[in-house]
Amino acid sequence: QVQLAESGGGLVQGGGSLRLSCAASGRTYSSYPMAWFRQAPGKEREFVAAISWSGSTYYADSVKGRFTISRDNAKNTVYLQMNSLKPEDTAVYYCAADDLWRNVVSHPHYWGQGTQVTVSS
Repeated sequence: QVQLAESGGGLVQGGGSLRLSCAASGRTYSSYPMAWFRQAPGKEREFVAAISWSGSTYYADSVKGRFTISRDNAKNTVYLQMNSLKPEDTAVYYCAADDLWRNVVSHPHYWGQGTQVTVSS
């Protein structure tokens, strides 16, 4: 069982930066692939970025080069550094986990409650 709690959301101007954090609990956290998803108003939830237990990363094309996912297994925390933010990045951002890589990038089993990110133009 894995519990996830996001923090770090807020309001930022276009072109600005935010760093989201996801605190995880559970004995097998360090071996789980982790991911970030987001859901904008009126839209379906979409994949943003994922990281394997060893640090390999994968990004959606829409955020590649602007967002960076990382993890600190000693702190049981995953981060999403978001730079050059755009109004279209406005969404609720969710942390997610699964024991399989193929699941964490598509339909992860464990989800956090989400944190709101709003980018003004």
